[in-house]
Amino acid sequence: MRALGLPLLNIVFFITLAAPHPLAACSMYKISAGGKTMVGCNEDAWRTDSKIWFENAPSAEGYGAAYTGSREVSAGRFAPQSGMNTAGLVFSRLAAYYPDKGPVQHKKPVYNEIDYLTGVMQQCATVEEVREFIEDYDRSFFIDDVFIYIDPSGKYLVVEPYGSIMGEEANYVLSNFCPSITQEEEANRLSKYRKGKAFLERNSAENSLEYCRSLSDTMHVCRSRNGDGTLLTSIWDTENLQVHLYFYHDYDTSVQLDLNEELAKGDHMIDIPSLFPENEEFMHLAEYITPFNTPLIRVGLAFIGGLLLLLGLGYAILLLKYRRWGFLIPMALINGILFAYLFVLATNVSIYYFDAPYTHHSSNLISLSSYSPFLLLLAIIPLLYSTRKGYMTSRPRKWIRALVFSNHAIFLLLIFCFSYWGLYHFWV
Repeated sequence: MRALGLPLLNIVFFITLAAPHPLAACSMYKISAGGKTMVGCNEDAWRTDSKIWFENAPSAEGYGAAYTGSREVSAGRFAPQSGMNTAGLVFSRLAAYYPDKGPVQHKKPVYNEIDYLTGVMQQCATVEEVREFIEDYDRSFFIDDVFIYIDPSGKYLVVEPYGSIMGEEANYVLSNFCPSITQEEEANRLSKYRKGKAFLERNSAENSLEYCRSLSDTMHVCRSRNGDGTLLTSIWDTENLQVHLYFYHDYDTSVQLDLNEELAKGDHMIDIPSLFPENEEFMHLAEYITPFNTPLIRVGLAFIGGLLLLLGLGYAILLLKYRRWGFLIPMALINGILFAYLFVLATNVSIYYFDAPYTHHSSNLISLSSYSPFLLLLAIIPLLYSTRKGYMTSRPRKWIRALVFSNHAIFLLLIFCFSYWGLYHFWV
């Protein structure tokens, strides 16, 4: 069993830690009215390092730009989520599904997402120029993304992993889907998109900041469980080259930044929370500990999952070999269920924020696994009773008792963690 243990633990660690982190879900809109185009972007994320930064043009022929983002990809470098350059070209990035067809042959590969995205903004002034630029690249690198570029004329370009769509609609709303493969009925299942479209149908389009603020507010997300949702709203004025920021779905306070004034200060980055008054809901988010913001916890889940698997296998071997100690049977079954559930916890960030029991959008197994905390809570007293009775009747060896004691300690630790994360609905 010892020889089997280390390889199994290594497999558990690798699979759990290598699992990808989900991307941020977002929404955006563009309004073209009275000869002016405004673009609003809502970044819905659970990250706490929201930044805005300014980069001057690398050459006299290029364009300087402002970018917002919250995902650090290397030391001091953040992936752009939205932005605008000095030509008034705006872009927004949204998580979206597209079937993976593999790399596109005979096109330039994207090696660095930051260099590619900033390259577009440094070299392009119109959506026609953007299309010409991106057509040289294999964009399957961004298989989980859809981009939209808007220039001051009001034209827009939706960029998907394997294609692009040019449009000239005066008003346009986009959320987490690729338009080329998504029917309107399916898109309307996304409440952000549906609310944005309904707002535009009820209200005549205006290019005013107040109109855009109201639309951004309508499309924002704030979940009741932890108060989390829209991390940053940015409203880009393509005519005056200004950005208006609203932090953590608070639409009573805004900060206005002028692109040219900020670029005149040189390249620099600003921590967005420092621009705003203290936000209680954001403080709760910043203090909320999960495996996705605390790597040690994620490692701990992998380690505990591996221990539960090994203990379950050990119990199975003992039961088959000695045909006794029947109280180990429910222990082994619960261990197997919890092993699977800990893997789900380590690879699905949404579970920590959406209502419990969690319902996954495409996996019934993940949805079913969300009842595991309830199963453990209901089973813990019967398991303790069964163990006590088993000790009295079959008198297992001391080392078996030590393993079972450790197993129960893990159960109690997990019940504490599950309650902290709000996985028991009636404690939320």
